[in-house]
Amino acid sequence: MNGVAPGRAARLTVRGVVRRFGGIAAVDGVDLVAPPGRITALIGPNGAGKSTLFDCLSGTARPDEGRVLLGGRDITRLPEHVRARLGLARTFQRIAVFPTLTVAENVRVGAERAGGGGSRGSFGYERDGLRTERALALLGLTAVAERPAAGLPTGTLRMLELARALAGAPRVLLLDEPSVGLDAAETVRLAAVLRALAADGLALLLVEHDTELVAELADAVYAMAAGRVVACGPAARVLADPRVGLTWGVAADDG
Repeated sequence: MNGVAPGRAARLTVRGVVRRFGGIAAVDGVDLVAPPGRITALIGPNGAGKSTLFDCLSGTARPDEGRVLLGGRDITRLPEHVRARLGLARTFQRIAVFPTLTVAENVRVGAERAGGGGSRGSFGYERDGLRTERALALLGLTAVAERPAAGLPTGTLRMLELARALAGAPRVLLLDEPSVGLDAAETVRLAAVLRALAADGLALLLVEHDTELVAELADAVYAMAAGRVVACGPAARVLADPRVGLTWGVAADDG
């Protein structure tokens, strides 16, 4: 792929993760694997625990039980910024950008936050500015690079978040509802970028409510309900599973 190459391939492994709130398990013993070079999807209805699980994976929350492994290394208790430097990047369901910064400055934050260094692969050797330029080009943002993020369309801001994550040359990328707010053309571009990143060896784990996009992109799907994985396997099989049909929702959610 002539764009943002990821760092060394890494597998994300989740073993028995539990996250409780007031005695209630929002995530209840989840096992999951996101291998390098594959797109893994996480689906389920409102309140299933998907975003809470993402919080445990990215480091914004810590599980009460279980382990999170990145390339075989236990990162369960590491803070978010350390996970980022080890190659774990995330985008958010609710767009999180710096509105007063330009598009290019937002992307450069991602490059600087993750750092460079020889251990991060070919793209990791490059200076922050070049990594920023390449991420902007890959996501079609060069033309708006000097514009402030404030006031830009939702679809553009989604692409900006992804560009910022990729500028850090991640090994594993967590995407929380990446297609929300995108028009048809932007969704096609997103799908093409995600396929190319997987082909380059990146491990991608995405929460997604667009079942057509999941069926088109995902190599494997995990379906959650009430904090637990109720089905997992190839996309066609999981989407056809009656247990998934009973719990599936179509609206974006907080869980």
